[in-house]
Amino acid sequence: MGDKGILVERYEQFLSAYLSGRTEQALYKAQQFSRKMIEQNISPEEVINIHYTVLESLNGDIPEDVKDSFDFLIEVMMGYGMAYREHQILRDKQMALESEIEVAASMQQTLLQGDIPNTDRLEIGVISKAAKKMSGDYYHFVQDGSASISVAVADVIGKGVPAALCMSMIKYAMDSLPDQQNDPSYVLENLNRVVEQNVDSTMFITMFYGHYNMDQNRFFYAGAGHEPGFYFNANTNEFEEFTAKGLVLGVSRNTKYTQYEKSVEVGDMIVLLSDGVTECRTSNGFISRDEVISLIRSYMHLSPQEIVDNVYSDLEELQEFELRDDFTLIILKRSV
Repeated sequence: MGDKGILVERYEQFLSAYLSGRTEQALYKAQQFSRKMIEQNISPEEVINIHYTVLESLNGDIPEDVKDSFDFLIEVMMGYGMAYREHQILRDKQMALESEIEVAASMQQTLLQGDIPNTDRLEIGVISKAAKKMSGDYYHFVQDGSASISVAVADVIGKGVPAALCMSMIKYAMDSLPDQQNDPSYVLENLNRVVEQNVDSTMFITMFYGHYNMDQNRFFYAGAGHEPGFYFNANTNEFEEFTAKGLVLGVSRNTKYTQYEKSVEVGDMIVLLSDGVTECRTSNGFISRDEVISLIRSYMHLSPQEIVDNVYSDLEELQEFELRDDFTLIILKRSV
């Protein structure tokens, strides 16, 4: 007796046992037997054929309309089986791709993460969260001893793996300019040439770059189409727009960037961000920039790190804990 004959014989035993007693134990044995048939690569339509054969042997002649219904069911299951196998193949491919993206996302975090400067003169708070597995946001600090700190915030116009690759390229391009990190306009002009030469013409990068001179307590900065931040003046207790106008990186090779500067007093705060903060979407639409300021103000009795953490938590909750865009928020506060 061949393998199929043995399967038919055992199937007949299980079906007879169930029809005679209709017990849960008989159903359980049938479930276990189905695994055996899967191991033997028995297709769904073959299972129906076996069931029909056993049913006929147990009950004799089967009415014609019931026979015809089995023919119909076999055709349905043949189509179902092929579609199910295709679905399984696609699912396996998707799982493999997701696994690779997980590895890539972990590598991106390792490559792009940097230390936050530690200084008595300046308190710093940072939070950066990806909406998906890989982020199109990037921030970067450079500390030059105790004299200065440089900071960059960038955002790729796009998401996913291409955006993450662009951020990695920007990171290494910035690392190649160690001696000019205190000149924001120079940094942006060099990065612009790198992006224009190496990034697809459909992708652009916005960036804000600033250099804080702690001896002079002055902040020098330039922007490339990046989301405006905020400046808090402790003396007037007012927030103002912190804008640095300039063309996004990668549009024109010869773009020049204007450098601005600002005197920073004790208690003043520089708030830098990506558009994932100001374009937070709720059930009522986008929140306003004034609402972001109100959130920051409500936590100003805390440290900069506690402020950014709390603002993120509040905005995440407003979005029902599902970020629609990458989120980066940085606060620099002069302490002495």
